[in-house]
Amino acid sequence: MAKDKKAPRRTNSGERRIQGLAAAPGIAIGPAHVRGYDDIDIPEYTIAKRKVPKEIERLDHAVAVARRQIKTLQDRAKKMRGAAGEELSLLFDAYLAMLQDSRLVRGARAMIETDRINAESAVNAQLNELAQRFEAMEDAYIAARLDDIREVGTRLLRNLTRRPDKTNFELPKGSVLIAEQLSPADMAQIDPERVSAVAATLGGMAGHTAIMARALGIPAVLGAADLMQGVQTGTNVIVDGFEGTVIIDPSPAVIKKYEKHSAEMRRKARGLDRLRDQPAISRDGLKVGMMANVELPLEMEMVKLAGAEGIGLLRTEFMFMNREDIPTEDEQFAVLSEIGAGIGDHVMTIRTLDVGGEKPAPALLGNIDEAAASALGIRGIRLSLADPSTLRTQFRAILRVSNDRNVRILLPMVTTPSEVRKTKRVLVEEAKRMKRAGIKIPEDLPDVGVMIEVPGAALAADALAQVSDFFAIGSNDLTMYTLAVDRANEHVAHLFNPLHPAVLRLMQFTTQAALRARIPISICGEMAGDPRYTALLVGLGIHDLSMTAASIPEVKKRIRDMDALAASQRAMQIMEQTDSGRIAMMIEDFNALA
Repeated sequence: MAKDKKAPRRTNSGERRIQGLAAAPGIAIGPAHVRGYDDIDIPEYTIAKRKVPKEIERLDHAVAVARRQIKTLQDRAKKMRGAAGEELSLLFDAYLAMLQDSRLVRGARAMIETDRINAESAVNAQLNELAQRFEAMEDAYIAARLDDIREVGTRLLRNLTRRPDKTNFELPKGSVLIAEQLSPADMAQIDPERVSAVAATLGGMAGHTAIMARALGIPAVLGAADLMQGVQTGTNVIVDGFEGTVIIDPSPAVIKKYEKHSAEMRRKARGLDRLRDQPAISRDGLKVGMMANVELPLEMEMVKLAGAEGIGLLRTEFMFMNREDIPTEDEQFAVLSEIGAGIGDHVMTIRTLDVGGEKPAPALLGNIDEAAASALGIRGIRLSLADPSTLRTQFRAILRVSNDRNVRILLPMVTTPSEVRKTKRVLVEEAKRMKRAGIKIPEDLPDVGVMIEVPGAALAADALAQVSDFFAIGSNDLTMYTLAVDRANEHVAHLFNPLHPAVLRLMQFTTQAALRARIPISICGEMAGDPRYTALLVGLGIHDLSMTAASIPEVKKRIRDMDALAASQRAMQIMEQTDSGRIAMMIEDFNALA
């Protein structure tokens, strides 16, 4: 779990320590280059009815200028090497789409017409409305899309107020870029040969800025409150992207400590790199599958570098976000093909659309009220079955990809076998339609598996195993629903504990059901990527782990250092415990032995 944000801590030497989010790993020491907060003074006034067309014309002009600006950035991104440039180009396509006929632009036009207010006020009002909706979302990835909307909206406001973007990253080599906020467009202009690290007051780990920093290999700390207070260009700064800490004006002793730490981490990284092509086999010969969770095409470069043996969870929601319509079959096929090309012959587990609850998709939820689309309402597979046309389109794209790739289909938020049967019928029907139309698809349809992420699914695992080809435990949601704890709620976040005996027993029950039915089982929540829990998971019988690419090397090392039989014995002892504190201690003791 991420550390709680703390107030800046000032030491006797005068240095300040600020805690943020560890957005991209690495340590950098260098002079700060402060990019001041570019506040835009937004005028607010009413306009006469006769001036409405002129005001809409002003807005349309600002939109046209913004599109030209983004196309310029896109051309620059295409010249970047590797996945970072490709992903930025796709992101700028999304920006351009938002400037075409999005809720932001369409809503601003409507406000000018109905409320007779100036264009700046209308754009700002729409931004505030969208911000309220997105900030309330519990899902970090979806909430992070607010940064993209803000980037487009801010660009419109700059153009309307004729306030130029002051972005200039022609910095001295080794500079640490400090800012209130850094957008993906900003990251596109950063030279990693000159900028050693970035830190910002705003931003999250799931946003495009964080993903870009990781792709570029730049240490990053985001969400660092009070970062801008008292720091000046030229001030010596340490950015610790492992711990999410920024140290302003560090003492010589602290600098020496971090230089030593940085050297140790580089040595460790080189050691882990040597494991890239090595299998995850325990000392007594148990092979554990190491797969990656993927949210965006950009991550495929990291997936390959980490030595992943497949994709255990491909979230498809990113294709549906930041747009007012549903992506076509061809659009989905193109994206899935791109991702599949990056994984080669390894398995690609594609989860069907998981929206609803805290994950809205306007094109799908437009006619469903908020209560019905709540976390306990129409979401995941329920929404897909309520709107089979969208599911059919997604299945058609997946079936086409299956011609050349080893594809599995994963169903989210399943609670009953009937949901699986209904979904399989849709898949079979669509396959028959495609064959009749002469569209090439594989003779054997992809395996269909179930996400186990609610207690009801875990307790019904034996029944679900009879209609499923595999299981994937979603430990994050399983913990949340079991303990009735929202991690985003600061009042109860401390109660979120995947080692709670109830959570572990549900995982054990699910695993045993899968083993009895002789179907594969994996885990794709945060537990999978934490080496502290590796021995417990393997000991329970979960021999396929899916995690963020960055976590694979350390988890693989833990597997290669441990004895699987001993892990199984310790897991049995742990499952006899009733206290989570005792469980944590037993896990820690076992990890210390190997």
